[in-house]
Amino acid sequence: MSAPLPYYRRAPLRFQCTGCGACCTGGVNHEVALTAREAEKIRQALGISQAWLRKRYLTSDNSDQPGIRLGRDGRCPFLGHNGRCRIYAARPRQCRTYPWWPELISSRAAWQDEAKRCEGMNRGAVVPLERIERALAADRKK
Repeated sequence: MSAPLPYYRRAPLRFQCTGCGACCTGGVNHEVALTAREAEKIRQALGISQAWLRKRYLTSDNSDQPGIRLGRDGRCPFLGHNGRCRIYAARPRQCRTYPWWPELISSRAAWQDEAKRCEGMNRGAVVPLERIERALAADRKK
């Protein structure tokens, strides 16, 4: 017997970003995954040195994979007071692919649970399956 299809392949999903910024917040122990190339794009967008980027914004777990450190309140440091991303053009893949993360679209329960945080979920037009699968493929290229 084959495994059941993931939720996103069984049900049409609607999403329209409202710019609320809820996806830019998490718990104090969360971070935004980041590649070295993405870190460099952010550094260039901000016009700061590598040392300042590492000191001010990145996790310091000594791994090859840096991450954006969230503030004590769980907010991304690049989320402006107006609720907009200050590095939108240089935002990392994790941000670009939200809410099309495997853990959010694998089941109806996961999707609906995240929809309690994100007002853009279940809103707007149905998102084409091809768009969701492109985001999933990009996520696998980490």
